[in-house]
Amino acid sequence: MRVDEKALRELCEKIFFKLGVKGEDANTVTDVLVEADLRGISSHGVARLKRYVDGIRCGKMNPKPKMKVVRENPVMALIDADNALGQVAGVFGMKKAIEKAKDMGVGIVSVAHSNHYGIAGYYSMMALKYDFIGISMTNSAPLVIPTFGSEPILGTNPLSIAIPTGSQAPVVLDMATSVVTRGKIEVYARMDRKLPEGWAVGEEGEIETNPSILLKGFLERKGGILPLGGEGETFGGHKGYGLSFIIDILAGVLSGSAFGKHTYESRYPDLGHFFCAVDISCFRDASEFKRDMDRYIQEIKSSKKASEEKRIYVHGEKEFENKERNQREGIPLDEKTLQMIKKLSQEVLGSSPDLNIRSNDQ
Repeated sequence: MRVDEKALRELCEKIFFKLGVKGEDANTVTDVLVEADLRGISSHGVARLKRYVDGIRCGKMNPKPKMKVVRENPVMALIDADNALGQVAGVFGMKKAIEKAKDMGVGIVSVAHSNHYGIAGYYSMMALKYDFIGISMTNSAPLVIPTFGSEPILGTNPLSIAIPTGSQAPVVLDMATSVVTRGKIEVYARMDRKLPEGWAVGEEGEIETNPSILLKGFLERKGGILPLGGEGETFGGHKGYGLSFIIDILAGVLSGSAFGKHTYESRYPDLGHFFCAVDISCFRDASEFKRDMDRYIQEIKSSKKASEEKRIYVHGEKEFENKERNQREGIPLDEKTLQMIKKLSQEVLGSSPDLNIRSNDQ
């Protein structure tokens, strides 16, 4: 089914506002969630609305944080997010990195004591309108097993890098450092589908394809997701493991937040984020850089295709095309997500939402 973007935004904002999130922050959280759905990343869209509602209700997420800069110099800052909603902390942190890049050519910001911040690409893309390169990363709950291990220690720990271009769509790498994200497993559970073999393993290291069993196992630290590259070293699983480890160091250890298996260990998730903005004009003329980026992209896309393949994509291209279609036709949501949203609307607002729902083939 497809729903009206404006109606969905208004509903989410009303729910967050009712729960004590101030207007600007309610808009920020909503924008990150809806942007994920617009870009076709349903694993991190409004399907996770209940997660944030529950987080606010149980006190894990602070709807009225008093975020503050703890340490600062001309090129860096450390921010205490005061257990804010991750989206609010993320936008605050990336804005600070961009401000510093405007003055010094580069800005690096570490955010401590935060929550799940949604899609990493949202924050890296904030730098694009300034012709800056944006970098965003975060640690997350321990769901991923290290290479040759069987206990989940690492997070899916995503990384996003956004690079401006000229006539071509911006390059936006937005990826987990695991084979798959928890959100994608949740999507498979909602759709009652089996997981592909090679995504995750059970408690004893056996292949697990039942998403519901795996999600239940996460609560008991039984079984986990494989690092990017899969099991062992044959296809580079140790590289995904290494990326996840380094991101946890930059986001968690460096900021003074929880890391590894210690995230979500106490009352608060205590996640950390890492942001960076780089002014291209400090290295070369930005217009020339973007011209060369266009040329590079065109050369990649026009290179020889594999047998029976018609197109080579550049990172972010599919998501920009998804957004264009979904803004035109409506945001696609599965039935379970729609029912969850309707239930939350009744619980929080006391009314049923009007989302202008229509079938996907209309």
